Amino acid sequence: MPTFQYEAIDAATGKEIRDTVDAANEAEAQATIRSLGYMVTKLKARKAKAAGAGGASKKKPGRSFALGGVSTKELTLFTRQLSILQDAGLPILRSLKLLADMQKPGRLKNCLLDVCDEIEGGSTLSEAMAKSPKAFDRLYCNMIRAGEAGGALEVILRRLAEFMERSQSLKRKVKGALVYPIVVVLVAVGILAFIMIKIVPQFQKIFDDFDSALPAMTQMLINISEATVNYWYLLPLIPFGFVLMVKGIKLIPYGRFGWDLFILKVVIFGQLVEKNILSRSSRTLGTLLASGVPILEALNITKETSGNMMFERLFAKVSDSIRDGEAIAKPLKNFAIPPFNAVALFFWMLFVPVVGALLYLFRYRKPVVDDLVVNMVDVGEESGELDTMLYKVADTYDEEVAVLTESLTSLMEPLLIIFLGGAVGFIVVALFMPLIKLINDLS
Repeated sequence: MPTFQYEAIDAATGKEIRDTVDAANEAEAQATIRSLGYMVTKLKARKAKAAGAGGASKKKPGRSFALGGVSTKELTLFTRQLSILQDAGLPILRSLKLLADMQKPGRLKNCLLDVCDEIEGGSTLSEAMAKSPKAFDRLYCNMIRAGEAGGALEVILRRLAEFMERSQSLKRKVKGALVYPIVVVLVAVGILAFIMIKIVPQFQKIFDDFDSALPAMTQMLINISEATVNYWYLLPLIPFGFVLMVKGIKLIPYGRFGWDLFILKVVIFGQLVEKNILSRSSRTLGTLLASGVPILEALNITKETSGNMMFERLFAKVSDSIRDGEAIAKPLKNFAIPPFNAVALFFWMLFVPVVGALLYLFRYRKPVVDDLVVNMVDVGEESGELDTMLYKVADTYDEEVAVLTESLTSLMEPLLIIFLGGAVGFIVVALFMPLIKLINDLS
């Protein structure tokens, strides 16, 4: 009999319980835990040990070799297709087999075939999907479970498809807006590096032959060129080293928290990240609550999908306050103010020496959740329409992210042109000033 590891809340004392239970399936395990007076917050089956050491597992028929997980685009399309088939009244197993046959060989096809096998073996859809975590995460499985419990699976699938499509649309807009400036910057760096390594040294030979004093601007350009020729390998090495340093710092929870705070407080770009997280988190929480998922489980899932440790801390504090009998709005406002973090201060000083420390000390106490969100959540709790209010918050921030992204793109175009024009102008003037002086001396 399988063993399930669970986390739950004691309904009588409010204490968190962590233990294991033996049951035939996940539904039976949940029923057993509830009979003990506990409210389940997390439940997963322990992996069974391999039957024999060195025994090779046989590949199931119809499966192909696949690396990695399932892309969000593939999963979104599958969810919409499954929603349409369920609306049409097809049995769930037939719908899954039909969609599995339509998929290209890969991870999603393998997972769907596994899900079909589990359902044929007597598992529910949510139980079967929970056994394929590389395709279906906790948010997905919990919404499916809520749909099964409420007898409205087709409604939940439609809601889930809409949620994923909106998230995909927002992600595409942000990525599309960032492509242009990134490409321009990379091309500009390549051109300037070529000029410094190939062109400027040729002019330097001419200046050395005439053996005359060079203007300060020209000497600065030559010094930059010599540094680029001697240390050209640092151009890719510096950003690569910085990425490694950030990854190393993020291995420590305090370091990851500091980096996430720094990203949220960066001028202009921090607003984009913050609004994007608020939009995604509000829509996730609203979708889960509208699907019938319990509030504590919904907050835990939202915390895991936020992608930023400051928001993970915020949702954890809100969850703890709800266990103590409070509403959502008050702790949401109280814990939205970030604490001081030395790692965040370090990154501010690294990018903007001296002034960065003042900027951080001036900005770090700013809440990451606006009063608009707190007020709408408060109204939603009072009226019993919390999920609707969270949808409205998400729609509002979706629009703000779109507008801010377009504004940033429009602002960066002239800034990049000014930067390139200034760099090329500096090089031209610095190279031609000594030539003009030599021509005058010769004449």
